[in-house]
Amino acid sequence: MSAVLHKPSTVSEPLAAAGAKRGGPRGRLAPYLFILPALVLFAAFKLYPIGWSFVLSLHKTVGGVDTFVGGENYRRLVDDPLFWTALKNTAVVLAVQVPVMLALATGLAVALNSAILHGRSVFRLGFFLPMVTGLVAYGIMFSVLLHQEYGLVNWFLGLFGSDGIPWLTDPLWAKISIGLVLTWHYTGYNAVILLARLQTVPAELYDAAAVDGAGPWHSFRHVTLPGLRPALLLTTVLSTIGTLQLFDEPYILTGGGPDNATLTIGVYLYQTAFKYFDFGYASAIAYVLAVLIGLLGIVQFRVLGDRS
Repeated sequence: MSAVLHKPSTVSEPLAAAGAKRGGPRGRLAPYLFILPALVLFAAFKLYPIGWSFVLSLHKTVGGVDTFVGGENYRRLVDDPLFWTALKNTAVVLAVQVPVMLALATGLAVALNSAILHGRSVFRLGFFLPMVTGLVAYGIMFSVLLHQEYGLVNWFLGLFGSDGIPWLTDPLWAKISIGLVLTWHYTGYNAVILLARLQTVPAELYDAAAVDGAGPWHSFRHVTLPGLRPALLLTTVLSTIGTLQLFDEPYILTGGGPDNATLTIGVYLYQTAFKYFDFGYASAIAYVLAVLIGLLGIVQFRVLGDRS
């Protein structure tokens, strides 16, 4: 009997030795070796460009030679009218288009979550599909649709006796066109995020609100919106970052025109770097944009974040 009882301990000794060996220096280094390739790639393609961009922002190319100028590029921004025009145009899109888009996305999420809607999966897919469309592809598509003379939109409006609208050649209509294109592309995407959060709101809360005599509006205000708070924060932050980096749509549709009416910070940064090859000044614009995004993100987290 004693021999039988002693046998498991002899079997466990090699396992314990193997465990001790795995816990040695080589075993502790193994996880870091596995993530080392990812860290190297991140450093090469993320950290290095970010750091080198900051170095470039402190230099100015004069006669093909990079000259250290310190903070001159940042001081130049203060007196640059084009930068302030681009900032103003971007702010208009952020202040007008983003709230409208998120309001539509919220209403769409509520509708797609309704039990009385048949074929909800089809509608969800249909509203999300614009997000799958490539930025360049749908930009070209809308440039054709909104063409003043040959566009399908003006042709359709002409059936009702309306004159053609200069969608892309008038400063005001060009801004409206950019807003319409952004709303078409991103509303369904934000609606899906909000819908995912909405489906986690307990049905008992709506039942309790109904028992207390709350109507549809009060249920939406006191149950739906508080339940959507984390998703609204996420979509607001993502939309803000995307808007401040807005480039593809104005570049493809209007090129920043007419008369700089749709010139955004992203388009101005691109033109500065790859049209005028002023990489130092473009890097300064990029860093100011990054700081602006960070500050707006902090404000949004303070306003919409959990106050508990």
